[in-house]
Amino acid sequence: MAEARTRSWFESVPKVELHVHLEGAIPLGALFELVKKYGGDPQTPNMQALVGRFRYRDFATFIDTWAWKNQFLREYDDFTHIAEAFARGLARQNIRYAEASFSPADFARFKLEPARLAEAIRAGLKRVSGVDVRLIVDLVRDSTPDDAMATLQQAYDARELDIVGVGLGGSEQSCPAAPFAPVFTEARRMGFHTTAHAGEAAGADSIWSALNDLKVERIGHGTRAIDDEALLRTLEERKIPLEVCPTSNLRTALVPSIEEHPLRQFIARGLTVTINTDDPSMFGCTLAGELAMLETRLGLSRQQTRALILSGIAASFMTDKEKHHRVLEFTTDPAWTANL
Repeated sequence: MAEARTRSWFESVPKVELHVHLEGAIPLGALFELVKKYGGDPQTPNMQALVGRFRYRDFATFIDTWAWKNQFLREYDDFTHIAEAFARGLARQNIRYAEASFSPADFARFKLEPARLAEAIRAGLKRVSGVDVRLIVDLVRDSTPDDAMATLQQAYDARELDIVGVGLGGSEQSCPAAPFAPVFTEARRMGFHTTAHAGEAAGADSIWSALNDLKVERIGHGTRAIDDEALLRTLEERKIPLEVCPTSNLRTALVPSIEEHPLRQFIARGLTVTINTDDPSMFGCTLAGELAMLETRLGLSRQQTRALILSGIAASFMTDKEKHHRVLEFTTDPAWTANL
């Protein structure tokens, strides 16, 4: 009973999420509909088998599963379908603002264009009220810088669809960030915000490259920053937000246990930390569940949890005026101080 009461606060309190991939957040029911739409999969005859696919030995097998899933996203209507389902999931958790990434390069084989993908996604998001979702275009480090530049230009042409930034995901362990520096320079010139996955599947050097070569505003994951004292000082001094995704790091075997995740050390040092789910449907997690876990497993206080939520607002790509309004909205919500 006590656990149920605790969970109810995490579900009801208003929240923001800054690091979530649309393609990794497809509710499994919606994904299974797409599997059936395209003729099914012999190894995935039912929902139980689909759930079983989302178990990983390591980061490489996670990437393989990501690619398998993407074969069932072939038409623009598929993205409208998953965007609506995604937004309804946010609404159920009272996530009122999110910055969702999508990866156009993964769907070039189906001749889907970035601008039209953004349009299809926005059409689905518009079907759900009460949730403000901005888009981040993942330029995908597995592609070439030339391809990334072409994607960036299409993102700029579609910027009225609430595309607020660009990111760099993909196989960090084998595809360095530095070759994409000119693309990120151009993105800033266009007025886009910037973030990049770093320190997830590669070490602290990858984070240094994201900071110094790409000059990003935020770091996606940043887990391996714990290995470099100078880097920790730099992140603290520059107030670079970390988009921390605890369960994601556990499920891809990048940390041995939640208790050994460096999150507590990041908070203790005064780093700017935000909490996110990354690919919640693929990892079987929710943002409400992540926040609850930090209290029950890592011993964070309710005051620290509220601070993490507000940190998400501060680190977002909203305007300063929007951030001010969100803070007021959240802190005056009855759930904010509810004794649940």
